[in-house]
Amino acid sequence: MLTLASRLRSIWPLLALLVSGALLAGAHAFETFGGLQPCVLCLAQRKWHWGVVGVAALLFVLTRFKPGWSRLAAAVIGLVLLGAAAMAAYHVAVEQHWVLAQCEANVDLSEITTMDFNGPVSAPACDKIAWSMFGVSMAGYNGLISLFMALASFAIAFLPERKP
Repeated sequence: MLTLASRLRSIWPLLALLVSGALLAGAHAFETFGGLQPCVLCLAQRKWHWGVVGVAALLFVLTRFKPGWSRLAAAVIGLVLLGAAAMAAYHVAVEQHWVLAQCEANVDLSEITTMDFNGPVSAPACDKIAWSMFGVSMAGYNGLISLFMALASFAIAFLPERKP
């Protein structure tokens, strides 16, 4: 474990960026190809992963010039990933009706180019599970992956150096 943490420490920001980027790509693929429109909480989860991508990219560049900051970089990335996991856990709690949430979609009517005035207008409900596999929703998988990555990030940040 110490050997793995030591080896991953220098490239951890890049790995975290790739994982969050893959989660974002998957979410956009479900939206584009699967026709699943995101609810307000889904979009909030995406913002956390965009934050991970931005922070990880910045820290990857920074640790190229200051390799001694690799532990701090992993800890900071772990905190942002922990926030992403917490947001996903909240969405799961709303989906399971453990928590009541007022999810409103703010729509700017000036951005709508074509509108069917006779058709129904609705935003996806946050408390309805749009897709699940093995009884776990997309928010659940996002939470599990984000939590695993946060814990791995903290392990990389705080495990001691490998002894030669």
